[in-house]
Amino acid sequence: MPGRLAVSVLAAAAVFPAYLVYLLIGFPYPPTPPAVHASLSTVSQAWSLYSEDFYPGGAYVSLPHGRVRYWLMGPENGDKVVLIHGLSIPSIVWKNLAPSLASYGYRVLLYDLYGRGYSDAPQVTYDVSVYTTQLALLMQHVHWDNAHIVGLSMGGGIAAAFTTQFPQLVNGKVSLIASAGVIEDTDISRTAKIMSSPLIQSVSSLPPFQYYMRRLANSSSLSHTTIDPIQEIVRLQSAHLPYFNAAVASSLRDGPVRGLEDSFAALANSSIQILLIHGTADKTVPYKYASKILTLVPHAHLLTIDGAGHDIIVTHATQVSDALVHFLSTKGHMHTLAHTHTPQSQCQPPLPIRNDGGQHVFV
Repeated sequence: MPGRLAVSVLAAAAVFPAYLVYLLIGFPYPPTPPAVHASLSTVSQAWSLYSEDFYPGGAYVSLPHGRVRYWLMGPENGDKVVLIHGLSIPSIVWKNLAPSLASYGYRVLLYDLYGRGYSDAPQVTYDVSVYTTQLALLMQHVHWDNAHIVGLSMGGGIAAAFTTQFPQLVNGKVSLIASAGVIEDTDISRTAKIMSSPLIQSVSSLPPFQYYMRRLANSSSLSHTTIDPIQEIVRLQSAHLPYFNAAVASSLRDGPVRGLEDSFAALANSSIQILLIHGTADKTVPYKYASKILTLVPHAHLLTIDGAGHDIIVTHATQVSDALVHFLSTKGHMHTLAHTHTPQSQCQPPLPIRNDGGQHVFV
């Protein structure tokens, strides 16, 4: 036994220097590009609800993380406006607002974020820079030097970060509708936290689970006589797109839903004009976050729509459109806006606006 031990020690002593040399001079294999997963272009069930040509002027561009679907609508010589959607619903969510802005003479650029709709889903961490560089490269592709920026929910967080990272691409005005970006962990449900965990995402990506989700989505669609297109698109993405759930989960954990206080605070030191639009009945991004953003960006204007939920651009499309057109068309600094609500110590309560619809919970 002692002899064997001595041999083992001598062998280890002989191997160790060689292993140390390998660690010092060894070089890893070159990195491989991340996998890129399919979009709604592979899901025929979605095409009748939200097609590639849902808006005029549609096209694809290949960017470093995959193909991106975008649309350009409105007169070519109009003031340029970018619309950024939120966490789970692609650009179908702008179905009322985008045509309205175009009818007022704006040149509107809207697009599907990575992992949603008709844009590819790269297998990456969906942090803030993934989204801001996506937009910067898209604007470069369409030859836009700058534009006004409008962000909805998580898109509001993207808009704030984009404005601070690429101020030269922002043409003076930013509107944040039901904006996320500074959500506290306590307002993210325990279920969302568990479902977005890497372990659960690994399990949900397994073929048996994906098959079950597709069966569930198909049976759910058949059981409803009337289908809400927006909710159905979310269901189809979750069931049929192999990386949609992971993209949403990563965005919740790593992306522009929270932790952007510094980006919003930076806006306070800029000349960018900010319009916040938020409903008092928002259960997804509670109304208190409009006040929190106002604290970070004191010169921002807040339009409060009483009784409106998170689906504010669907249930109150006319009010939101009118407010945006007024904001975007006002030359110089905006001093007044109908129903503008600034901090309570500085103003009267906002006039109520009727709630015309139910509550769809999405970001």
